[in-house]
Formats: sequence, structure tokens, C-alpha cells
Amino acid sequence: MESAVSTPTEVRAGRKLRLLSYNIQVGIASIRPHHYVTRSWRHLLPASTRFDTLDRIARFLRDYDLVALQELDAGSHRTGFVDLTEYLANRAGFPFWYHQLNRDLGPLAQHGNGLLTRYRPSEVVEHKLPGVIPGRGGLVARFGNADNPLVVMLIHLALGRRARDRQLEYICDLVNHHEHVIVMGDMNTAPNSPEMNKLFCTTRLREPEEVLHTFPSWRPNRSIDHILVTPSIEVSRCHVLTHAFSDHLPIAMEVNLPETIALPV
Repeated sequence: MESAVSTPTEVRAGRKLRLLSYNIQVGIASIRPHHYVTRSWRHLLPASTRFDTLDRIARFLRDYDLVALQELDAGSHRTGFVDLTEYLANRAGFPFWYHQLNRDLGPLAQHGNGLLTRYRPSEVVEHKLPGVIPGRGGLVARFGNADNPLVVMLIHLALGRRARDRQLEYICDLVNHHEHVIVMGDMNTAPNSPEMNKLFCTTRLREPEEVLHTFPSWRPNRSIDHILVTPSIEVSRCHVLTHAFSDHLPIAMEVNLPETIALPV
């Protein structure tokens, strides 16, 4: 879904991009181990504090150009039938937003991914990722020249290693069709895992230069949220933010794009 905001088209080439990936756990602030029990009801029922948390998240999202969000709801009973991707886009001032529904539980829950962007994509395509249990997806947005675009992939991988392995094989095929690629999301595995090693060996995606821990938010000791880029994209900074509004911490990256990439705004 794209917002209906109409803006004049302006093209900027070779600019710096500020990226962010964040699993927001449907706006549930699980920032202590016992919150998984005491706040578990918020996965099913409305809670006024959910939107207080989302408003806090929206305030720091304003500093970024492209935001990949996982564990959102497209509008069900637990959110008062509010699409959380649209809500965050409006609160953070993003003119373009897209929600991918991956697991439709009717009025109970509408699980999915969300992409917020300050640049108008030329195309956005949804992909259902393979797995025994359905409900994992990838959202692929293209920006700029159709012959040599910037391709941004938002993914949320499975918990099981075998399923992740199949999903990353699928993603490898998508990545290898393009030169300028950014992959962002909750991958549920460390950068040195066997399935991630296979990803780095079969694509041009670069391994992270340092291990950044994002989970759990109250005592991060696992590196499972990642932003990966191909060599044509220069990384100037990558870091984890200390905003504890979920059981994950957000990961941010600043990159410089090649002069050949023009982004319409």
C-alpha cells in the first residue's frame, strides 16, 4: 500500500542514505524477560500503551530515509483496526509506505512487514518466502533507473535453521540479478552461521565488518538483525540504537550511493 501523498518529482543522484531496520513486536514494549508473560495479552487484545510506544518509535524514525520494519499489524482487533505501517509513516512524516501481509489471522491479527521511504520507488514486489509453516515474506523495492536500479529488500526469516536456509537460497537468486542491493531485516541468525556464510559465498553481499548485538533489548547478546549491502554501496557508519521499545533494538546504517543511482522524491 502506498500513501496518497502527491509530491513534485525531483531527482537526486549519488546521495547519502540513512537506513534503519527494526523489529517492533507490534508496539509491545517487552524490555524485560518477564514482559513476555505479563504483556503477552497485548498480542491479542487492544492496549492504549501500544500507541504511546509507537509514537516514541515514530519520533526517532524521522531521522532516516529508508526504514524496514518487522512484526507489524495491518489492522486487526488488537490494534483497533489501525494499520501500524500507515500510522508510523504518518507520524514520522514518510510520504511513501508499503505493508506486506504475510500471515492473515482475520480480525485477530494481520502480521506483516512494513517499508517507509522518503523516495518514490519505481516498483514494489511482494515475495512469499519458502517454509513448512507459511507466513514469512520479503518486500523488494526498486529505485531509480530501470536498467540499473537500487534494490532494497526487507525480509523477516524463520526461527528454524532449515527453513532459513531455504529462504536465503531464494533471496540469493533475487540478489544476484542486481548490482546495487541493500538487504535489511530480522534474519534470526548470526552473521557467521552456516546459512549466512552460504549467502555471502553465493552473492556479492558483504559480511558485516563488526558483530552488532540487537537481541534481547534489555541485555543484547545476539546479532540477528542485519543491514547488508553489495560492494558498489559505500558504508560510512553502522551502529545499534539504544531505544528499547521492543524486545529487539534497531540497527542503523549510513551509506553513500554511486553517482549512477538517481532517486526520485
